[in-house]
Amino acid sequence: MRVTLRKRLTKTGKISLYLDHYPPIIHPESGKLTRWEYLNMYLYSPPRDEVEKQYNRDIETLAKSIAAARQLDRIAGKFGIKRSAMFDDFLPFYQKQVDKWIGKSNNHGGWVASYKTFVQFCKGKCSFGDITPQFINEYKEFLTKKATRIHSPEMRITLNSCYTYYNKLRATVREAMVFGYMATNPFDAVKGIQQPETYREFLTKEELITMFNTPCDSGLLKRTCMFSALTGLRMGDVMKLKWQQIQHSETMGHFIRFTQSKTQGMETLPISDEAYTLLGEVKNPDDFVFGDYDFRREYSVLQRWLQAAGVRKKITFHNFRHTFATLQLAEGTDIYTVSKLLGHKHIHTTQIYGKVMDTTKTKAMKSIKLGIKTDKKDND
Repeated sequence: MRVTLRKRLTKTGKISLYLDHYPPIIHPESGKLTRWEYLNMYLYSPPRDEVEKQYNRDIETLAKSIAAARQLDRIAGKFGIKRSAMFDDFLPFYQKQVDKWIGKSNNHGGWVASYKTFVQFCKGKCSFGDITPQFINEYKEFLTKKATRIHSPEMRITLNSCYTYYNKLRATVREAMVFGYMATNPFDAVKGIQQPETYREFLTKEELITMFNTPCDSGLLKRTCMFSALTGLRMGDVMKLKWQQIQHSETMGHFIRFTQSKTQGMETLPISDEAYTLLGEVKNPDDFVFGDYDFRREYSVLQRWLQAAGVRKKITFHNFRHTFATLQLAEGTDIYTVSKLLGHKHIHTTQIYGKVMDTTKTKAMKSIKLGIKTDKKDND
C-alpha cells in the first residue's frame, strides 16, 4: 500500500495538490471507495517572483508531510488503528452538529451563532488537529475580549454568550471523539469559562393571582402563560402540545407525556387540576391543545396585560417558567423534585432558582428582632 503526492493543472492555471491512495480508501463523507484525496492546496504556475517561489516550496513541503502521515496511517491500519483525521476539515463536522437542531427548538439560533463566531475566530480554516489546548485558550480570549454579535458587529457578545459558545464547541469536540475523529479531548487541559450569575425575573404568587383575575385581550395568551406558570413548560413545548399527550390515571391524575423541544428528553409531567382546566375543551387527539398559536406574535398583548395588572417587571413568556420554579422552591418543594419537574439534566441548573428564592435566608433575616414597631400606622 502506498500514498503518493500528485499534481494536476487546473483551469485557473494553478497546480492542485492531491493524494493518490493505493489500494483505495473509504471516503469519510460518501462512504464510497476512492483513490483521490484532494488537499485544497495549490501552487503558482509559474511563480512570478521570489515570494511565490517560496510559497510554492512551503506548500509542497506541507503537502509532503501530509502524504507521509497518511502513509503511516495506512501502515498502522493493518494493525487495526484508525486513520488519523488531524488534517481533516473540522468545520463541516461542526456544521452538522448545528444542523441537528434545525426545527427542533429555539436552541438552533444559539448553535448558528456559536458556529459563525468560531468561523470568524479561525478565519474559515480549522482541522481536527488544530484544536489543541493552546488553540482553545486563544478562542477563550477571543470570546471574552474581541467577539461581536453576528447581526450587530459593533456590539460585543455578552459573557453568557461566551459561556454558551465555548460549551457548544466543547460538545462538538466530544462528539468528534465519539466518531473517532479525535483520540483525546483538548478541553480536559483547559479551564472553562464560568457561567455568569444571571438574574431570573419572576412573578410573586400575589402578582400571578392578580394577573389571572385581570382581563386580557387574548384569552389564548392568558391561558398559555398561566399554564406555563402552573407546569413550568417552555414556550416551545406549550405550542407543540397535542391532546394525545394529555393522559390520566387513577393514581397519578392528569399528566403529560412529551419530548422536551430543547433537550429531546422524554418526560412524564403531572399537572394539577387547575392546570388541566386551562387546557379547555378536549378535541381530536392529533390537534394542538392551544391551536395554531405563536406567542411571539402577541408580545405587545402581554405587555398591555401586565400594565393592566399593575405589574411593572420586564416579563416574557419564559419568565412564567421561572415563576413556576421560584414559587415551587418558596413553597418548600425540594430542589431535586423541582429539577425533575423542569426536566433539567443537571441539578446545578436548578440551583440558579435557589439563589433567587432562598427561604432559609428569608427566615434568618427575620430571626433577629429588637421590638421595633413595623406597622406604619403605629408610627403615624
